[in-house]
Amino acid sequence: MDVKATARTIRVTPRKARLALDLIRGKDIKEAQAILKFTPNHSAKVAAKVLNSAIANAVNNHNLDQDKLYVKKCYADESVTLKRYRARAKGMAAPIHKRTSHISVIVAERD
Repeated sequence: MDVKATARTIRVTPRKARLALDLIRGKDIKEAQAILKFTPNHSAKVAAKVLNSAIANAVNNHNLDQDKLYVKKCYADESVTLKRYRARAKGMAAPIHKRTSHISVIVAERD
């Protein structure tokens, strides 16, 4: 059985979030938690929260064994982009795109 957790509209770019998620894909949850704990970027902290939420969903809602769980899938999709403008020379304006992402983690039980 697959159990999913999602964090929506997180203020980190999907490209940077995928760097952290690529490290944990296919790993056991204990190993994945350790990797994310010592990865020094903001997206790793958010991914760790989503992973812990998926583990809690699996244990509490679906009665799965926590020792047998692993990260089956994890991905970061693009969300809305906040558009801002910065003042430039001669009365011009330059656009700034503040990207956000939806981070999803799916855990399953190993056989």
